Amino acid sequence: MKRHRLSDTQWERIAPLVSGKAGDPGRHGEDNRLFVEAVLWLGRTGAPWRDLPETFGHWNSIFRRFSRWAKRGVWSRILAELSDDPDLEHVIIDATIVRAHQHAAGGNVWPAPSASSFCEVI
Repeated sequence: MKRHRLSDTQWERIAPLVSGKAGDPGRHGEDNRLFVEAVLWLGRTGAPWRDLPETFGHWNSIFRRFSRWAKRGVWSRILAELSDDPDLEHVIIDATIVRAHQHAAGGNVWPAPSASSFCEVI
């Protein structure tokens, strides 16, 4: 199994929820699993639609299908199904990756103005 692909157990959980399966009315999707993996790749990388690798298919076809699924609520059903089992493997935050802005590190601390100094200005 490739590192960033859906596992068989993950796909088995969401396969009944996707549109265009065999047996659904209308045209069925060519490869629903590859399409879901394409959308996950985009979410993982943050790349624009046009940068989708050709191995997933033409970017505009993937975008149009994504939009249709979003309008039909397919993504909401998939996320609701998978939300009970979050993968927290990559959600680790510690001080080695949390950085403050460069101006937050020390520097001169000016004395706070007193109330009397405000009165003098007015």
